[in-house]
Amino acid sequence: MRVPLTCKAFARYAEVVSNNLDGVTEPDSASNAPETSPKKSWAHGVAMRGLVALPLVAGLATAGWLLAGGNDPAPADGNQPVPVPAAKQDPATVGGGAGPSVLEVSAPVKAQETPKGVRPLEEWAEKLAGPLDIPAKSLIGYANGELALRGEQPNCHLSWVTLAGIGAASSNHGRGGENPLGLSAQQWKKHGGSIPGIAKPALADPDSSSVAAGRALCSSGADLGGGNGWWKAIAGYQGGKGNEAELFRQRVLGNAQLYATLSLDPARSSSPAVKATRFALGQLGLPYVWGGNGPEAGAAGFDCSGLTKASYDEAGVALPRTADSQFRALQQVPGEPKLGDLVFYGNPSTRIHHVGLYLGNGLMINAPTEGQAIQIHTYHSKGDDYTGAGRPSA
Repeated sequence: MRVPLTCKAFARYAEVVSNNLDGVTEPDSASNAPETSPKKSWAHGVAMRGLVALPLVAGLATAGWLLAGGNDPAPADGNQPVPVPAAKQDPATVGGGAGPSVLEVSAPVKAQETPKGVRPLEEWAEKLAGPLDIPAKSLIGYANGELALRGEQPNCHLSWVTLAGIGAASSNHGRGGENPLGLSAQQWKKHGGSIPGIAKPALADPDSSSVAAGRALCSSGADLGGGNGWWKAIAGYQGGKGNEAELFRQRVLGNAQLYATLSLDPARSSSPAVKATRFALGQLGLPYVWGGNGPEAGAAGFDCSGLTKASYDEAGVALPRTADSQFRALQQVPGEPKLGDLVFYGNPSTRIHHVGLYLGNGLMINAPTEGQAIQIHTYHSKGDDYTGAGRPSA
């Protein structure tokens, strides 16, 4: 069964608990919906994530679908659809003619090369620690994990950004406990007992745990330089099942992709685009809620344009509330989108029905539709109704 990825307002969503939705009457259509909303808290989002029992849909197991919205405009009153005059309908999109948009198997893009030698490594870590928001000690640990596996299993092609993504998903780089890379007792016993240059390996030590994590990732013989091998290794590493495992993989991929991009251009770290992207990554796993403006506004999650607006609110950039109004407020970006750009779907002559935030490497973060969680998808596939990208700026 094709799962719609439309961010359309079919009906009021049962789990909406916000008392701030009175003015939000036209999610994802051009309207006079509120232009502002309360600032959202990343920490609150993380706390709410424990309540989520909604599926993440990814191309590895089941497919999500971006369906064209020309035949099903958003309600004007929150209940009944308003028909688009036939003269304004686009035959190419009427009837759901869009193609698939799934999370295709991919690996993070290549990051800045890890230097060798104690002093160059320290200088590298000090330079990137601030822009990446990763403690320098943790960065050095991830780099040492890569360097160790270069020698032990060169065909694995482990990158430090993969370890950094795992560190972000497991413990916020050691800020959330004494097991910074989330190693199981069995993994630590098998891979952490003997590490060259470390007399007494310790689970809490970033160097020790990074080498052990690298060995665990490479133990299957997978090549982490390619999408299939990368996903296989991450799936085998965490060992969870169902939505929990999928959320972990998405968080690892999203953060690793961000770190790789910033490692090549650390000056962008304070830009609104990066701040918005960080916020959006922090919402992975929260539920889609029609008209939802997030936990700080009293809702369990977001709809598509609520997520993009909240992300840029966090970055100090005000956006209109709906996907259609966001599309018409931003200057279109020619060619391929860049990190933080908004990517839109629908028919510009009638209505834009969906929006996501571009992560890079062909990926977007988005709130798909009822019954799904905020997640990462491949942003554009042949035959879908991708319209183009817009770039918010301060």
